[in-house]
Amino acid sequence: MDRRRFAQFAWATLGFNLLVILWGAIVRATGSGAGCGSHWPLCNGEVVPHAPAVATMIEFGHRLTSGLALVLIVILVWGAWRTYPRGHAVRLGAALSGFFILTEALIGAGLVLLEMVADNASVARGFWVAGHLVNTFLLVAVLALTAWWASGQESPSLRGRGKTLPLLAVALAGVLVLGVSGAVTALGDTLFRVSTLEEAKALTFADTAHVFVRLRIWHPTLAVAVGLLILAVVWSAPLRSSVSSRLAALLGGCYLLQLGVGLLNVWFLAPVSLQIIHLLLSDVLWIALVLFAASVLAPGDLAGRVPAAIAENGALRRRASAP
Repeated sequence: MDRRRFAQFAWATLGFNLLVILWGAIVRATGSGAGCGSHWPLCNGEVVPHAPAVATMIEFGHRLTSGLALVLIVILVWGAWRTYPRGHAVRLGAALSGFFILTEALIGAGLVLLEMVADNASVARGFWVAGHLVNTFLLVAVLALTAWWASGQESPSLRGRGKTLPLLAVALAGVLVLGVSGAVTALGDTLFRVSTLEEAKALTFADTAHVFVRLRIWHPTLAVAVGLLILAVVWSAPLRSSVSSRLAALLGGCYLLQLGVGLLNVWFLAPVSLQIIHLLLSDVLWIALVLFAASVLAPGDLAGRVPAAIAENGALRRRASAP
């Protein structure tokens, strides 16, 4: 596999995994997590379920696509080892992708086997969902970086970055926390459905409100805070290339669009379609931030090349003017 084809395959693998993530959200939003019972990897004790219900078809379809995602990442790891030399960043990204797809499968199995699905409203399920979200975001991050580096971009250098590095680290952590709160809030919307805004308000502010429901207040507040943090990072980080500038614009636009979709989610009481769009934008925002960080931290950036080019140009002029 040549490097150009490997890069295309890496981007395609990332895209397919995003589809699997969105399908998983449909499983949760429709309450289909118990569609295969408490069996794993079998579905209701069968390899292929016969005369399945709708919930079973949704859950079984998610398992099939998850299995294909695993196969694609195995091929990705194999291709990285065949195409790139030892120590190359693409190998590291592919290896981490292999690790996180395995932990993703184990978490998914744990959710099913421990019955952390369907109508289970325990706090323990919230922790499982949080862990699942963090693992998924890390998987998406390393897949995106693998494709990024395979496309010819340089791996980051952490030396001499001043305040840029800690700001980026805080922004990445903030988006992770925001994603966790969003995942648990979405779980609350699924478990505690309401039919009107007044009912949603009464349920949210009730003294006996479940912790998943109370997050309906804190998630939007956290979204605004993290958004301001992202804008601060984009404003302060040195945009040393056109790629960094485009990613910065994507971050800003995606964040504003995400806020708008979030407001629509609240207004229309979180229909499945808007939940899926909201999740997709979250993934795009996360990928853009990860690649923005990789671009800003790349050692061979414009800031490093411009002084060298100026110095070289000056030397040429001096030689040309010399007698």
